[in-house]
Amino acid sequence: MTDLPARRLLLVHAHPDDESINNGATMAKYAAEGAHVTLVTCTLGEHGEVIPPELQYLTGTDLGEHRLAELTAAMRELGVEDFRLLGAQGRYEDSGMMGLADNDDPASLWQADVDDAARALVEVILEVRPQVLVTYDPDGGYGHPDHIQAHRIATRAAELADEAGWRIPRIYWNRVPRTVADEAFARLQADLPGLPFGKPASVDDVPGVVADERITTVIDGTAHAAAKAAAMRAHATQIEVAPGGRYFALSNELAQPLFTTEYYELVRGERGAGTEADLFAGIEGAS
Repeated sequence: MTDLPARRLLLVHAHPDDESINNGATMAKYAAEGAHVTLVTCTLGEHGEVIPPELQYLTGTDLGEHRLAELTAAMRELGVEDFRLLGAQGRYEDSGMMGLADNDDPASLWQADVDDAARALVEVILEVRPQVLVTYDPDGGYGHPDHIQAHRIATRAAELADEAGWRIPRIYWNRVPRTVADEAFARLQADLPGLPFGKPASVDDVPGVVADERITTVIDGTAHAAAKAAAMRAHATQIEVAPGGRYFALSNELAQPLFTTEYYELVRGERGAGTEADLFAGIEGAS
């Protein structure tokens, strides 16, 4: 890639829809500001549970193809043009939830050799030379095998990229501060009678909830709230977004808050004083 923009952001996610739920407002904000935003999705989510009854015939490869179309539509809503699959389409398959037989499939991401998968990601890193990498924590946010493996692959790829000549200055994990989650669920309880969902999820169902002091960076995506909600709606097999775009539910039909301010924990790079408002803070030439 030639004539690289001053700011370059790479996100690594497990399945189509994870990016919009976790980082949709962040992606839309930076894309709108002229940053080069690259998304690498590790699988097509071939074993995801489908919400709309009229689409529940979709399984396996057919579901993966459909979810790729949903991802394409979601990226259009966020203004992100550079989105890719890890390795190539179908290279790594959805592993299913932890403990299921799908985990043992040799084609699954859970069974992938981390170094081999990381080398495929290094090719992207060396092409786009991101200054910022966003991915999950070591637990994958909530223990899903593909999320855990995505963390491992992204982390190893950053190490290999160091050796190959491009060190990513700042690496972040997706987070939600505990007090923000608690307050959002209190509002949800009050609003629930008017929502199309049966009951609320638990705060513990939200991936990446941690003590407030672990939050290093807060991205105000309020101006891009509609884009995030639209991107989540594009993932119609997996997400139902309530009217107004403040809440959503997955296949368990449990209501969750839709966060338009997104939170991160810096795990590589020098932290400035206080909470930062820019993933590129302190990177020379990236402002």
